[in-house]
Amino acid sequence: MANKNEFPDLPRIPAIAGVRIAGVAAGLKDNGKHDLFVAEFAPGTTVAGTLTRSLCPGAPVEWNKQHLPVGKVRAIVASSGNSNVFTGQQGRDLVANTAAAAAKAVGCRPALVLLASTGIIGEKRETTYVSDKIPGAFRKLTKTGWHDGARSIMTTDRFPKAAVRKVKIGNVEVSLAGIAKGSQMIAPDMGTMLCFLFTDAKLPAKILQSCLKRAVDRSFNCISVDGDTSTSDTVLMSATGQVKRQPRIDRACDPALRDFRSALEDMTRELALMIARDGAKSDRLLTCDVVGAESARGARNIGRSIVDSMLVRVGIAGAEPRAGRIVMAVGKAGEKADRDRLSIAIGDVAIAEGGETVLGFDEDTVVRHLKSDRVQISVDIGIGRGKARVWAAL
Repeated sequence: MANKNEFPDLPRIPAIAGVRIAGVAAGLKDNGKHDLFVAEFAPGTTVAGTLTRSLCPGAPVEWNKQHLPVGKVRAIVASSGNSNVFTGQQGRDLVANTAAAAAKAVGCRPALVLLASTGIIGEKRETTYVSDKIPGAFRKLTKTGWHDGARSIMTTDRFPKAAVRKVKIGNVEVSLAGIAKGSQMIAPDMGTMLCFLFTDAKLPAKILQSCLKRAVDRSFNCISVDGDTSTSDTVLMSATGQVKRQPRIDRACDPALRDFRSALEDMTRELALMIARDGAKSDRLLTCDVVGAESARGARNIGRSIVDSMLVRVGIAGAEPRAGRIVMAVGKAGEKADRDRLSIAIGDVAIAEGGETVLGFDEDTVVRHLKSDRVQISVDIGIGRGKARVWAAL
């Protein structure tokens, strides 16, 4: 039986002007659970996105790559249960039919419809598999269907994931909300995860893209559950521009946007940690802080190498208080490092400094820490100012 804290309560998410959503049980899954998410946006809504770097992407990812550069969106459709990956022309036709059906329901061009799918890879479906369900789903659109929406994109997830923030741009309050799914095949550069973010702020697509990329790099790209990167990763962020009297934003570095960017990063980090927690079936989480790297990107890659290392994970599972496996993971990351400058701590205990093991460190304290539910590894590369924090399920 799950403990009472295992499944976090979904927050109350208020309506966001210019957004209507629905999550329905459309019959795409055999178990009768919610399986189809749809969203409709006010005309003029801008959009940004980050997609999987897999060279074997799903048909919905290919569709989004083609149409995201338009920078506008009127609808999103996400189906759960079948990923529509490795399905050839039939899968591409399925995507085209889905976009056409959603465009008809909203009254827009198919290019203004973005798509996502998650589930089993390699199983073909009829080309009307999703499109037949679109009219019924759009009839159920509401301004507050967030919780059903979060449930409708789940596959192997143990719990739905949602977050909300309020923040000001200038003196005007804007809202942000997000839902996400993911628990397995999660590795940096996202994983089998979907995330849909919404705001009523008025932001050009290029600025929205800059904000989103920074947030994703510091959240979803910093988690790992099993080291596998999916074919279907999709994060989409929509800005309806419906807030009144917001200052005009013409550049991503505008000081008026500072709090918005911070809130977005905080919200995506919360969602990312929910994904990591979902994948950690023992509810154990590894946090790895890397500082002193050549760059932030280098620090993140080193952190990813550490948390993805099976030898490091075996050492944690066996509560072995040694630095060798961590040194190995730093060295194989492919980033600039100097063995003789490395310093490593587990919990609050330094176990290596200046390229050598610390003699006489408190092994008993380290062992207790490695057996805890929240394991912390800190590594100082000692060559620069780059830093990053990476999380992994254990």
